[in-house]
Amino acid sequence: MAGGSGERFWPLSRVQRPKQLLRLADPAKSLIEQTVERLSPLIEAGDVLIATAPHLVQPSQGVLPNLEPAQFLAEPHKKNTAGCLVWVAAQLLAQDPNARAHTSMAVLAADHRITPDEGFRATIEAALDVAESTGGIVTIGIRPDRPETGYGYIEAESSKPAIGTAQVPIRPVRQFREKPDRPTAESFLAQGGFLWNSGTFFWTLDTFLRELERVAPELYTAIGDLAELLKKGDHQAAADRFAQLPSISIDYALMEKAEMVFVAEAAFEWDDVGSWDALDRSLAPDGDNNVTQGDTLAIEASHNIIVSDRAETTVCLLGVDNLVVVVTDDAVLVAPKDRSQEVKKIVERLKAEAKSKY
Repeated sequence: MAGGSGERFWPLSRVQRPKQLLRLADPAKSLIEQTVERLSPLIEAGDVLIATAPHLVQPSQGVLPNLEPAQFLAEPHKKNTAGCLVWVAAQLLAQDPNARAHTSMAVLAADHRITPDEGFRATIEAALDVAESTGGIVTIGIRPDRPETGYGYIEAESSKPAIGTAQVPIRPVRQFREKPDRPTAESFLAQGGFLWNSGTFFWTLDTFLRELERVAPELYTAIGDLAELLKKGDHQAAADRFAQLPSISIDYALMEKAEMVFVAEAAFEWDDVGSWDALDRSLAPDGDNNVTQGDTLAIEASHNIIVSDRAETTVCLLGVDNLVVVVTDDAVLVAPKDRSQEVKKIVERLKAEAKSKY
């Protein structure tokens, strides 16, 4: 899934260059490049599909030149993650009427930081094995290391023995919990048995369709309609049919209502790289705990995030701490690091003031 806008990484992230196309966890590779590369050799490159927005197809192809044009699926409208996966399922059925009988899906985000790759592949393999052997749905949970309020949580059924592997224990899900306030997050951490929801899913196509038919018949019917229209090559009619769908997340539409859901505990470190302060967890700091990209200079300044994306421009800080400073060709951001989640407010104000060039 690679259709996100990444507004919290403004001004580096823009409409034509959102978060997944930025180098936020590796100085040499974008997040989406890392996502595709870490799948190999478990999943062949030819079995990778990039679900994205129409205006992001070309930029995505630019950073993933080894994938064929047919592997980029442009959703005609923005309909959240449930809509995204309805579109993908319809595409699979349009290409192969028997896909339901033999297809398994790993649904991954294009903009997460994950390490090591070997642990990620081991987790995917175990999750797919359980999804295929049980006919259930598997998601990946991350063992929390702090009382994070920006993530949803999954409570595992710890009273039952784990399946999966010794490296990747997999248990039934007791319940999904929304993003908590600080006291609730602290209680989750103290209780144990709670994992961060990574937004990563595994199922057979048959299970996906069967569960949608039971809990979200509107989406199930749409998949059949869309597959028929796509098979006929009537892309405008398919786009019009897709436009009728509600905008809803796959968590609300399916995961919280599905009958048999398991959670695999990740055998890797994870970060959803949600805002500028995530760079503290993604990139190596200097001696003063500043994280920098591009031509920068910091004197008597510490714990800052400093990014220069402007050629021949040196960004210099003196005597300041805990700031985010980002300079691009046409915009500058200066904000306290602990308010980096609020950068989206700037984007909203720019939209309201019709400053679309930014």
